[in-house]
Amino acid sequence: MSEISSKEILQILPHRYPMLLVDRVIECDMKQRIVGIKNLTIAEPCFQGHFPGDPVFPGVLQLEAIAQVGGILANKAFGGEGRIAYFLAVDRARFRRIVRPGDQLRIEVEFQRARLGMSKMSGKVYVGDELACEADIMFGYGDT
Repeated sequence: MSEISSKEILQILPHRYPMLLVDRVIECDMKQRIVGIKNLTIAEPCFQGHFPGDPVFPGVLQLEAIAQVGGILANKAFGGEGRIAYFLAVDRARFRRIVRPGDQLRIEVEFQRARLGMSKMSGKVYVGDELACEADIMFGYGDT
């Protein structure tokens, strides 16, 4: 299992602040499984409006974090560093816990299958030992 630094993540993913939702990767077997970390602070732009006086990290951004960590795995496995992957589907998404500023997200993603330029993965977001979010995602690469 290898780690991937924030500098390496910037070489793999096209995302940039404020949409880069992975700070570092703490485990990656380069084929089947990856674990990423996202540290949330009150400075995250989404907390300004979601919700004033009661900041909550949006579920859709948790799904995006799963997709980005999965994108790192797919790019490492298939050599697609820097290519843009687009969401095709989100299935069985469930939100189990509210995520707030100060939480550290541990994003665990497992590769399911790849076919015809599409990848399917399952992901879970944890805060400590508590499951916050889980979903199956599918994405494909754009032409550029």
